[in-house]
Amino acid sequence: MKKIFVILLCTVMLSARPSKGVKTGADILFESKTELIDGKRVALITNHTAMLANGKHLADALSQYEKTKLVVLFGPEHGIRGDAPDGRTIRDTVDPKTGVPVYSLYGTINKPTPEMLKDVDVILFDIQDVGARFYTFISTMFLGMEAAAEGNIHFVVLDRPNPITGTRVEGPIRVDSLKTFVGWVPIPIVHGMTVGELAVMANTSGWLKDKKTVKLTVVKMERWKRTMWYDETGLSWIKPSPNMASVNTAVVYPGLCLIEGINVSEGRGTERPFEMIGAPWIDGNILAKTLNTAKLPGVTFKPVNFTPVEIPGIASNPKYKGKQCGGVQINVTNRKTFEAVKTGLTVVHGIYSLYIDSLEFRDRGFDRLAGTPAVREMIQRRKSVREIEQTWSLKLKQFIQQRKKALLYLDK
Repeated sequence: MKKIFVILLCTVMLSARPSKGVKTGADILFESKTELIDGKRVALITNHTAMLANGKHLADALSQYEKTKLVVLFGPEHGIRGDAPDGRTIRDTVDPKTGVPVYSLYGTINKPTPEMLKDVDVILFDIQDVGARFYTFISTMFLGMEAAAEGNIHFVVLDRPNPITGTRVEGPIRVDSLKTFVGWVPIPIVHGMTVGELAVMANTSGWLKDKKTVKLTVVKMERWKRTMWYDETGLSWIKPSPNMASVNTAVVYPGLCLIEGINVSEGRGTERPFEMIGAPWIDGNILAKTLNTAKLPGVTFKPVNFTPVEIPGIASNPKYKGKQCGGVQINVTNRKTFEAVKTGLTVVHGIYSLYIDSLEFRDRGFDRLAGTPAVREMIQRRKSVREIEQTWSLKLKQFIQQRKKALLYLDK
């Protein structure tokens, strides 16, 4: 009887699994949308995440495709092959695998120039995003769209999943005075959209320079559902940036990245960036007790001690390098109920309440990440987390309504 039950259970589990995983826009391009590139001179904005199902990089596949000519590559932060540490300026070069010129869009130039695009008929964009406003890859896409609009060039987004689902929308809307490379468009910290949907929204909301619009095509994915987490798509996780170690990192990142704006380590230089935070002047036991008292949904905090070290190609000169830090580890117990932005805000709020004489805000840096100075100012005025959240609730509801028009995937 027990054997029969096990067989039946296995049958049910197998039947519940999707028969096939998500198919990305890049794979569909070659499968059924080659008219977008046939006979065209192509520019590609990409990095190491643009892998096809056959294991080949998109740049390599395009360079070998006889009906098109790959004339130029553009790399975002971390470069074409994704091996530059966070914040490191990338230089122009030649891609050794394809022999195609590579221009960096992270450094002194963030937007393709007319000279770089002089021989281009179509620009393709294929980079894996992580679902947070301040992840710079989407800023690179918006600026690429602006360049395409100014040059009357077709812009094509090869869509990929939002790793933290397409359902959650959290945090304050970026104010106009804080338009920077970590907040190019007025969206909340957690936007709940794919890069293709973001492109549609930017194109229809007047967000491009001079409110221009671009000829835009989004090659949609197949079999992606808004409720999917990345590890449910059937796709392999490729670290989009050196410190985005796993899907778990992506889950906490939108909230814990706020730690970058204060004099506390965000865990760079450890094996669990953004999942551990601390400083030499923090007592992890006291901080963990304070944060656990808040009873935040889907998360608990564990006291830890760690020492950040330089990790070649991953963490260059991390905060408090070589110094022991006390702090907490963020343990997500239920990612469906976990609220990343509220959690990150509560962590900063808790540190400030305990260590007001030691904590220092990097005012402009923190405000750029939050998207508004109001968050920092209210923490400093000892307002509650609930009061801070209420300052953006109305505009967040308005954004959610506005966003509906740009959604390309509607779960049924």
